[in-house]
This record gives sequence, structure tokens and C-alpha cells, in this order.
Amino acid sequence: MATFLPFGIRKLNLILLITSLLLLGVGGCAMPSSEPATTTVASTKYDVIVHFPAAQYPETAAHIQNAIKDGESPVCTLDRGDADANRSKSLAGIPTKSGYDRDEWPMAMCDEGGTGADIAYITPSDNRGAGSWVGNHLDDYSDGTRVLFVIDGGADGDVKPTSKSTSTKSTSTKSTDTKIADTKIKSSSVTYRNCSEVRAAGKNPLHASDPGYSRQLDGDGDGVACEN
Repeated sequence: MATFLPFGIRKLNLILLITSLLLLGVGGCAMPSSEPATTTVASTKYDVIVHFPAAQYPETAAHIQNAIKDGESPVCTLDRGDADANRSKSLAGIPTKSGYDRDEWPMAMCDEGGTGADIAYITPSDNRGAGSWVGNHLDDYSDGTRVLFVIDGGADGDVKPTSKSTSTKSTSTKSTDTKIADTKIKSSSVTYRNCSEVRAAGKNPLHASDPGYSRQLDGDGDGVACEN
């Protein structure tokens, strides 16, 4: 004998069946999402990017690449006022070599430079040309600016550093986050009319990254002014 359920119960069962089928459809099938995929990428804090031309200065470019691979910072926080002190610290104990310049990364004009910087012997034309290029491209940025260096067209390992400073990098007490904007200076804030003034100030030779450097003082355009 057929048993008929009351209409209310049959309606409830139908609703439950439809709900179950919908849930199975969502759980058992890959439903397209309207939300875009999110990828978390480790980032380095910087203010501007400078693309360094490896084709023009291959030895310097390879040195920067290798130094960064060895753990040096790819970011240069401009600190021109301490360039001389940083250069003295980074080159301490690194002998000169006839026919070569001692190249530093991070550069002396960077807050990250100084003791423990990576040093390589680079031919003068490549090293000084690169120094002049960097000086010209960073001239408009004030101290405290964080510059990320990206090597364009370089190949890892073209030139290996000939020497590496084995000293431990000093712990810096300076914090770029606490620098006050109105105390920042630009390279152009220090000027010399001629090399006599540079020598009188005891600043010769004057590198492209040093305060007061200008192409007017650099007759051969090699990135080093008032050499003699």
C-alpha cells in the first residue's frame, strides 16, 4: 500500500535535497575565483632605481654583481659627507696594484660602505668612467636617498673580485630613518672654483662621488679631479 507523506514534509525533503546537491557541487568541483592570485615577494626598501650599464663598464658591473651575491647590499644610501672616512676604512690593509684601481662596493659615498666593503682591482678606465657615470646620475639626489642598483646587460661571473677585505664590517650607529630632511645636503652644496681651492681644503684628489666634484675640475673626464 503506497504511503503518501504530507505536502509540507515532501516540500522540506525537496529543499534539503536541492541544498545537498548545491553543496556537493561547490565542494566537489573547482569553482573559478573572482579574487586575483596574490604573490608575496621579499622586497628591499629603496627610493629610486639606477640601471648601471654593464656594456659600458663591464668590470665594475661584474664586481657589483659578485659583491651583492656575496652578501653586500644592492642599495646605496647616499652619505657623501662620510665618503672620505668610508674610503679610508674600506681600503685599509688592501695594497695598491700597479695598473689597477681599487674598486669598492658598497661605494664610499654610501652609508653601507666603509669597513668590510668588497674590494676588487679594476682597470682605471673602467673604474673611473663608472665613477663619473654614477656621480652624474646621482647628483640630483640628496643624502639619505636609498638607491637600488640594477645591472643592465651584465653576466654573472665575468670578472671575479681579485681581493676581498677580510675585516668585519663595523656596526653603524647611523640610522637613515632618523635623518632630518632639512639637514640633508647635496653634492652641489660644496663647490670649488679650481683645483687650488681643492688642494687648500686638503680634498685632492676629488672623486666623482665626493662633495664638490664637477666636470669643470675633471679635465680628462675620468671621474677623478685635481689628481696632481
